[in-house]
Order: sequence, then structure tokens, then C-alpha cells
Amino acid sequence: MLLLHCPPLLLLLLPLGSRPQKFPTRDEELFQMQIRDKAFFHDSSVIPDGAEISSYLFRDTPKRYFFVVEEDNTPLAVTVTPCDAPLEWKLSVQELPEEASGEGSGDPEPLEQQKQQITSEEGTELFSYKGNDVEYFVSSSSPSGLYQLDLLSTEKDTHFKVYATTTPESDQPYPELPYDPRIDVTSLGRTTVTLAWKPSPTASLLKQPIQYCIVINKEHNFKSLCAVEAKLSSDDAFMMAPKPGLDFSPFDFAHFGFHVDNNSGKERGFLKSSKFGRQTSSKPRVDLHKVCIGNKNIFTVSDLKPDTQYYFDMFAVNTNTNMSTAYVGTFARTKEEAKQKTVELKDGKVTDVFIKRKGAKFLRFAPVSSHQKVTFSIHSCLDAVQIQVRRDGKLLLSQSVEGVRQFQLRGKAKAKYLIRLKGSKKGASMLKILATTRPNKQLFPSLPEDTRIKAFDKLRTCSSVTVAWLGTQERNKFCIYKREVDDSYSEEQKRREQNQCLGPDARKKSEKVLCKYFHSQNIQKAVTTETIRGLQPGKSYLLDVYVIGHGGHSVKYQSKLVKTRRFC
Repeated sequence: MLLLHCPPLLLLLLPLGSRPQKFPTRDEELFQMQIRDKAFFHDSSVIPDGAEISSYLFRDTPKRYFFVVEEDNTPLAVTVTPCDAPLEWKLSVQELPEEASGEGSGDPEPLEQQKQQITSEEGTELFSYKGNDVEYFVSSSSPSGLYQLDLLSTEKDTHFKVYATTTPESDQPYPELPYDPRIDVTSLGRTTVTLAWKPSPTASLLKQPIQYCIVINKEHNFKSLCAVEAKLSSDDAFMMAPKPGLDFSPFDFAHFGFHVDNNSGKERGFLKSSKFGRQTSSKPRVDLHKVCIGNKNIFTVSDLKPDTQYYFDMFAVNTNTNMSTAYVGTFARTKEEAKQKTVELKDGKVTDVFIKRKGAKFLRFAPVSSHQKVTFSIHSCLDAVQIQVRRDGKLLLSQSVEGVRQFQLRGKAKAKYLIRLKGSKKGASMLKILATTRPNKQLFPSLPEDTRIKAFDKLRTCSSVTVAWLGTQERNKFCIYKREVDDSYSEEQKRREQNQCLGPDARKKSEKVLCKYFHSQNIQKAVTTETIRGLQPGKSYLLDVYVIGHGGHSVKYQSKLVKTRRFC
């Protein structure tokens, strides 16, 4: 067997019983084809100059690589990346066998004979390291010789990566870090953290394609992206970069899929649903997530848990080489959940309440006098809200309220009532609430079950529309208003403007059509009609009907969108 001439640096693994093979070089077409196939070099006995390889170590089982540098004064850079466990590694050098140098004459010795010469001598140690950091050996002028790299994991079986090159200045496969490689926390809330970092010079100066990948977890910072990938399940993948403008809740951030404690119910995750961190019978879900966001250098993580510490890591990834460099990670604790203030309700007084999306408000009603009954009247302005009423800790009422509802509960001397109002999942909630011990005190007008406005298409003309709506047995004042809208006005726009608590006083006088009183003792006949005249041909109008109670409080029926005929 012949020893073939090699490039300045050659890395080879020499397991027992290795077979003779041709070493690939950077210039061969075959090698260029092989290096594109990552499987070819995975755990192979041959590692080319200028390519990162991945390999595996069994616990307490050392692995050895050899670097052949044939010429003196050759630049040399070696990078070792531990993945999921600390490594012990050592780099040493010994003189090449005379027959193996480029200056020797005659036929080279067989490979097995060279191995015996190499391994029978201890080389000169150049560098050693123990830990889980990404560590480098760099020399601008290395002597010729056989460089020996020994690696050992004493904790557990583990993955690692090795990169070596004799042209470190021109290769630069790893993205360069800025002069300040720290991640800054620029904004901190109860459920959000905004991060910012300086761009990699590899992107800003060398114009190479760089994307940034953020890693969030609740345990510790990571030294390398390799360590992150080792922690995650094998079927995990990077999330796609969020669309512009959506980075404040790209995920909606609950794809984080945090650990669920079966004893305490479901724990709130980062995102609403998850395809990441799937649980299997043999591997628990990991409290870890990574997301690549393109070349932006500011990002807001949302849907975090209040009063919780999170660790944030940032990796610059060269998309040409798929090799990465870690910024200096950081950590932050989200702010505590704001303590709920309890609003005191006064007997017979209407209180306005605003609730954030998915939020809750607490109110307290403590009658000053003894009472037989207590009445709660609620007017939900937008979507339905949930109400719970407890008397001295005992749950008396739990209901969903939409529109106007009234609840009458049995009273108790010196009782105190705690009211919990929970908002809608769709958006913010607004409502009015009245608590009283006087049974005849009713400020909100009564409403029929159906608060829609009916339009009669056959009675529609170029200048008028005819509508009808239901009333009640109680005599109330009804006012109807009209507003011209564009033809593009949609049902979605109408839904967003459907605030039942805005009364006629918020409308322009020019929009008022008329007001009238109406009721019927026969509930089946409590229907009234009205024709709105003076409209323009082919125009769209939004119609609103307000019912005004004895106390002056009004409730709006569901708006109705109508359109006059274009030709008559």
C-alpha cells in the first residue's frame, strides 16, 4: 500500500483494523461531490481540511484524530465544540516519519507500519482543555509534523464537532461577533421581553448571508447551537421567520410547549399550540425553544409567564456554511402579575368596568344595612363576559352575560359580596354594573331576547327603507339613527363598532331620524316598524336603534346595514 501525498492538513481517525483508502483533497472533483454529501464524512475516518465534522463519544472511551501538516510555518486553527456534555481534549505534535515527509525518496511505508511508528511515541503537548465551552487552538506559524487530537467524555455519551483548517484567514466559516457580543434586554413586561443585539460584522461588512436564531428556556444558557440541538428532540426544527410586524407574538409564542404537571393541571405554555417538543414514552418534553428570525437585530418574545426567569441565547448562523457563533447569553425575570385592585360598588350606583383581553376584574359590594335581597344588573357592551358572585366565600352565581342581564340573590345580614368578572378571549371587554338592595331600583331598560333589526327588502326604494324591531311589555323610549357608509363597509367593521354602551349622546344630531315610545302587554305583538325616508339612491346606511330606560341609561340594538335601490 502506498502513502499518498496529502494537502497541508489532513485529519484522519485511526480505529483498529482501518482499511487503506485514498485521502480526499480540496481540489478533487470527487471530493467536491463527496463533501456536499454530509453523510459521507459523518463519523468517517477521513476529515478534510476546512470542513466541520460531527462525531460521537462513548463515556470513558477516548477518540483520537491525527492532523498531518507537511510544511513548516503553516497557519493552523482547530475548533472543538462540545454538544451536550463537557469534553477533555488535548492537542499534541510529533515529528513525521522521514518516509512520510514530502522530501523523502523511495516508496512510502505501508499504513499499518506508519501507525506503529506514530503511536509508539508521545508527542509534545501544545494545548489542552476541559469543559463545555467552544474552544480554539490557533497558530499563525505551525511546524510540520503529525498533530494528535485526543478527546474524552467522562460524564456521558455525547456528540461533538471538530473543525480544522490551514487557511483560517480566508475560510472564516464561523460568523464573527461584534465588538460588544452581549444581548441587551431593552424592555421588560409581565409577559414580554424585548431583546436587541449588535449585528455580526460578517453580515454588515463582509456581506455574507447571516441569520439570527434565538433560544429561550427556563434552565440555563447554552454555549453552542450544537448543545441546543442535542437538547431538543431529533424531530424538532427551526420555526420559519415570522412575517414582518408579527414578531411581538409570532408564535403566538405558545409553541414553546413547556412541561405539564399532571397533578396541578395544564401549565401555561409559551404558545397556544405546539408541534415542537413532542412527548414520547421514553423522552420527556423539554422546556426549550429556538426560532430563527432572519437578519433582524431586535425581537420581542411574548406570551411568557409573569414573575418567571428565562434564559435567552442568540446565535449568528452563516447560511452558506450552516456554522454558528454564540453571542453572550443573558437572562431576565418577567415582572410580577399586577395585584388585582378590588373596586367598591356603591348601592344603586352604576360602575363602568374595562377588562383587558382574557383579563379579570374583582368588585366588592358590602351593603351598609340589612337586606332580604340583592340585585345585580349587568350591561355587557361588547362580547359576552363571565360573572361569578360569592357571598362570604360561598359561590352563589356563575353565568355568562351578553347584553343586559339582571340577577336577584337572597340577602344576608352583614354579608359581603365578591364579584369576579372575566373578559372575552376575542378582545377587550366593557360593561356597566349596578348592585342594589332596593328591589325596585332598575336603571337599565329591559330588552327582548332578539335585539336584531329587520329590514324589508320588498319595501326598499331609492330613497327609503322600512325596518322593524321587537319591544317589551315595559314602556320605553326608542330612538333610531342612520349613518351613511361606504359600499366597502363590511360586517366585520360593523362588529368592531358594536358597542352597546355608547348612547345617543355620542351621535351627531344630523344622524337622528326620530324617537318614540312603544310597548305592548301582549309580548307576541310587541313589534314596531318605521320607514326611514330622505335617503340617496344606491347608497349604504348603518341603522341603530337605542332603547332608553327610566334612569336615562340606554342600550343599543344590533346595528343593521341597509342599501337603497339604485334605480326605481
